[in-house]
Amino acid sequence: MTVTLGVDLGGTKIAAGLVTPGGVVTRQRSAPTPAAEGPEAILQTIVDLATSLTASAPGVVIAGCGIGAAGVIDPVSRTVQFATSSLPGWAGTRLGAEIERRLGMPVATVNDVHAHAIGEAVHGAGRGERTVLVIAAGTGIGGALVIDGVLQAGRHGAAGHYGHVPATEAAGLSCTCGGTGHLEVIASGPAILQAYLRRGGTEPGDTREIFARADAGDALAAEVIGVAATALGRSIGGSINSVDPDLVIVGGGLAAAGSRWWNTVESQARAEAMGLLAGCRIVPTSLGANSAIVGAASLINTAAPALPNTASLTP
Repeated sequence: MTVTLGVDLGGTKIAAGLVTPGGVVTRQRSAPTPAAEGPEAILQTIVDLATSLTASAPGVVIAGCGIGAAGVIDPVSRTVQFATSSLPGWAGTRLGAEIERRLGMPVATVNDVHAHAIGEAVHGAGRGERTVLVIAAGTGIGGALVIDGVLQAGRHGAAGHYGHVPATEAAGLSCTCGGTGHLEVIASGPAILQAYLRRGGTEPGDTREIFARADAGDALAAEVIGVAATALGRSIGGSINSVDPDLVIVGGGLAAAGSRWWNTVESQARAEAMGLLAGCRIVPTSLGANSAIVGAASLINTAAPALPNTASLTP
C-alpha cells in the first residue's frame, strides 16, 4: 500500500496521519504544539510524529509528506511568511525545506485552513463538485476556494481571509489585523463572547456557555449569537454572488453549535444571494477533525516516485 503523511499544525496541537489515496486516515498521532519553545521544537515534533507513524506501519510505502500549517505559507519557497503571536518566531521558518531535509521525502506545504478546505473539496462534502467554497468559523473566520481540486491560494498564498472583509455589524470595532469593522470581530467565537460582555452580560466560562444561556432563555445571549450568525450569513451570500460555487461547505467550531446558529447563517446567506443563486447548497463538513490532515496529504502526487518505509528518518 502507498500512503502519504498528512500533518495538521495548529497553535495548540499538531496532528499527523497516514492517508490513503482515497482520503482515508489509517493511523494517527498527535502532540501539543511546543509554541513557547520556538520553531525548532515545532519542526522536531513533526519529525517525531512522522517517525512514530512510519514505525507503526512496516512495509507501507510513503509517497511524501503534506503539511497544513498555521500562518501564511509562500507556495513556492514553502516558507512561513506571516504568523500570529500564538506561534512566536514562526514567521521566516523554512518549513518545507527543513522537513524535507529531515524526513528525506517530498514535502508540500499550505496554510492549515487551506488544507482543511482541500480535504473537504477533494475527499469530503465537496467530492465530485467543480467549484467549492469552504468557510471555517471558530476562533477566527477563514476559508478557501477550490476549483477542480486545485486550491486558489492567490499571489502570496494568503487568499481566504474571509474574516477580514467589511461587515456592517462590526462597524467601529478593532480587528486583530490592525483594521476595523471586519467580519471576524463580530462573527467569530471570541467575538460572540466579547459582544455579550460588551452588552452587559455576566461573565460566562466560554462561548459555549453563551449558547447554553441562549437555549435557556437568555435574550441577550440569543441576540449576540443572532447578530454574529447574520453577519456571517450575509458575507457568505455575498461570496456566493461573487463566485457562483457548486456548493458552500461551512465548518469550524461554530458550525457544530446547533440549529440556532446554523439556521440563521443559512437563511441570511440565501437572503443576500441573488435570486438565480439563492438555491446554492450550503452544507456542513463531512471529514471532521481529519479534514486538514487529508487535505495536506492530498497535496502530494502519489503517482510520483514513492519512498519505502524504513522507519528510519534523518534526525
